[in-house]
Amino acid sequence: MKRILFAAASLVLIAVFFVAASYYKNQRAAELGFMAQEQASTFVRPHSPTLGSDDAKVYIVKFTDPACETCASFSPFIKQAMEAFPGQIKVVIRYAPFHEGADGAVRILEAARKQGKFWETLQLLYQRQSTWTQHHRVVLDEIWQFLPEVGLDVERVKEDMRDPSIAAIIEQDLADARALGVRKTPGFFVNGKPLEPFGARPLTALIKAEIREKYPE
Repeated sequence: MKRILFAAASLVLIAVFFVAASYYKNQRAAELGFMAQEQASTFVRPHSPTLGSDDAKVYIVKFTDPACETCASFSPFIKQAMEAFPGQIKVVIRYAPFHEGADGAVRILEAARKQGKFWETLQLLYQRQSTWTQHHRVVLDEIWQFLPEVGLDVERVKEDMRDPSIAAIIEQDLADARALGVRKTPGFFVNGKPLEPFGARPLTALIKAEIREKYPE
């Protein structure tokens, strides 16, 4: 009898665990959606680079590491989404430089931004990752050679990337990443809703769901 009771109790505990896990996941999505409205600064800071119309109702927030291969591979999906839904999507870039030395690449991006070349430089870094990353480590000196391809003044980049304000930007973004539970890159949120499960198809589905909700036909 004791064995039967123990087995029954174990099954109940397992069932409770799975129900609780499912409830937590749903609650987390709901909570983050609420935060997108009530605590928007956690997702979008004044310093955050953005792309798209200011009137867009669907915000895609991407926590990225320039040295992250998966971040680079997802870049085309975002571009395709913006082309498919013109004027309805706004992309927000947040930094999560988890790879060794990746903060240096972020500094280069912010310096390029001062020359009006942020998005071109981000795309260039993604395309040339294999030349400036080795064993998940950033080799900063390998980046300078191809920056002129997007019209950057390299010497000015080297000077501007020392700006102390860039360190503050990185620190704030990492703090927000921790607050939102981002532990690896890319970390996506669409209108505050986390991409769970992770993947290209779930991201497309999440974007389309938000488009349907915000732009009902």
